[in-house]
Amino acid sequence: MTAPTPNPLLDFQDLPLFDAITPAAIGPAMDVLLAQASEALEAVTAPSFPAEWLAMSNTLDTSTERLGRAWGAVNHLNSVADTPELRAAYNEALPRVTEFWTRLGADERLYAKYKAMDVDSLTPEQRQAHTNALRGFVLGGAELQGEAKARFAELQERQAELTQKFSENSLDATDAFALYATDEEMAGVPDDIRATARQAAEAEGKAGHKLTLKMPCYLPVMQFAHDAGLRERLYRAHTTRASDQAAPEYRQFDNTATMQALLELRREEAQLLGYPHFAHVSLVPKMAESPEQVVGFLRELAQKARPYAEQDLADMRAFAAAELGMDDPQAWDWSYIAEKLKETRFAFSEQEVKTYFTAPKVLQGLFGIIETLFEVSIRPDTAPTWHPSVQFFKLERAGTLVGQFYLDLAARNGKRGGAWMDDVRARWLRPDTGQLQTPVAHLVCNFAEGVDGKPALLTHDDVITLFHEFGHGLHHLLTQVNERDVSGISGVEWDAVELPSQFMENFCWEWDVLKHMTAHVDTGLPLPRPLYEKMLAAKNFQSGLQTLRQVEFSLFDMLLHLDQAPLVDGKPDVMALLQQVRQEVSVLQPPAYNRTPNTFGHIFSGGYAAGYYSYKWAEVLSADAYAAFEEAAATTGTTVNPDTGRHYRQTILEAGGSRPAMASFKAFRGREPSPDALLRHQGMAG
Repeated sequence: MTAPTPNPLLDFQDLPLFDAITPAAIGPAMDVLLAQASEALEAVTAPSFPAEWLAMSNTLDTSTERLGRAWGAVNHLNSVADTPELRAAYNEALPRVTEFWTRLGADERLYAKYKAMDVDSLTPEQRQAHTNALRGFVLGGAELQGEAKARFAELQERQAELTQKFSENSLDATDAFALYATDEEMAGVPDDIRATARQAAEAEGKAGHKLTLKMPCYLPVMQFAHDAGLRERLYRAHTTRASDQAAPEYRQFDNTATMQALLELRREEAQLLGYPHFAHVSLVPKMAESPEQVVGFLRELAQKARPYAEQDLADMRAFAAAELGMDDPQAWDWSYIAEKLKETRFAFSEQEVKTYFTAPKVLQGLFGIIETLFEVSIRPDTAPTWHPSVQFFKLERAGTLVGQFYLDLAARNGKRGGAWMDDVRARWLRPDTGQLQTPVAHLVCNFAEGVDGKPALLTHDDVITLFHEFGHGLHHLLTQVNERDVSGISGVEWDAVELPSQFMENFCWEWDVLKHMTAHVDTGLPLPRPLYEKMLAAKNFQSGLQTLRQVEFSLFDMLLHLDQAPLVDGKPDVMALLQQVRQEVSVLQPPAYNRTPNTFGHIFSGGYAAGYYSYKWAEVLSADAYAAFEEAAATTGTTVNPDTGRHYRQTILEAGGSRPAMASFKAFRGREPSPDALLRHQGMAG
């Protein structure tokens, strides 16, 4: 008899064996790991087990960390390489995994052990993790009794199922749609987009160009296609995804009931925990003090941005009437008008810029900045991956391994949209081996692939997205904290976690950065200085409208979780609330069929419920942090300053979640944050 093949999900010697993980491995691996974690929980909660940090960590944390890493690998594959078989195995295991984490977080015996610990015996890092753990137990239902505790566990399991269903519907609705456009309809669309669409149609034996709702295809068509009818068809399909307004053949993916059910479950969870609304629960571990403070912050921002947004809109209307013959622009026209106005006002096109941003050159430039600022080296390496296009790198300082990361840049079917950073494992001085475990991260984007043998071309927005995700990655990878639960991004307040990501975006606007990370796809020449000057002049083009859009999403999210949505037949009318918010803050109203919330993954499947405001909140922090580099540049002539970079790294990135985010910010800037830099960066100062 041949020996059974080892389960790849049970191999923790080094990196995940992504190329060997099969759907069939998921259930058996979870059986083993859940049993081991449950045994560890019983062991540490026995009356005779000492209430000591290292003893409990050595038994319980080592076991739950293995479970978390294995489930993290499965969850990652579910996001980037979805198949019917993988989805089925994932959904079969999801309730069992959710049940364990819920049980762990609500275990009153474990809670009692943590409360019995001698806090004075803990290191500062352990003390912060201990404080977070006690708070987590309260939010996890550990103080609930009897029926309330059982109901809390049911709520967690059901929310996990619905969150996954929301994500599946969004992905399936996006992947299912295709529109085949003629040469005439594609007039104005950039050549590389047309070539990709034509190849996609040919691969299916069809004529014309295959258009999809994925961003690398959808956005350039909306910006450049002269055919308003084509733009309208795509716009309607995109804004009605996963809703009751979609074409009949796609209504099976409607997320309306899923959203309503999630909101009701969150409201019930909050009430069980003794809070009036879920928004209050969400803010307990965040920097913001109350939902009212957040709502006030957003409304003040809207007030400051509104005059600029009204001017942005007036400019577009005037231009559309005078230059494009559009007296009554529709929702599907605004991206097209904006692009044409931008080209006219600043005498350049996004497509012209894109030809200079080849993916390999951009990465080379990005890595150069990271190496200079943070005194590390980035080297390509090999590791098992889930797709041939995925790259793998290691980060070293003075020959010592600091961390490693996977880079998955291309959009494809079976991969959910957007961009994100996720952890594979955290930095941790392991209690079981005494060895330092180095951090590993996933960095995921959805960019167009190269065509005709040429490298992939990135828009400047793509470049900003890439820098953003690398900011998250550096926060995770450069930590010097040895306690797992507060190393890297772990334990960082959710509304501060965007600081390092948004901070990195600023470098995308610096000449001394861009000249080293651009090379024309055909000539190899760097971005010309005059073109850069035009880009810079256009940097705050429509920043008023863009700010109001973010405020709209953020305010809608917060009010939704303050139960402000009107009830219809006892269920929250999500669209009615969004309409109220739009009436309050927006200057541009979309069509009645628009169903943006139905694919608003951040708040319904991405952990940002009553937290979407974090992007604007953290922008204040990140702009102020970057201002330190601008101040140094006044002397040195460059923002890529190793001395300032070292100070930023040591006070913010290396500290991770080992202390409150405000303490880290003050350690860097010597004071509390000011919104002045943000308003200046966005052209809305004064």
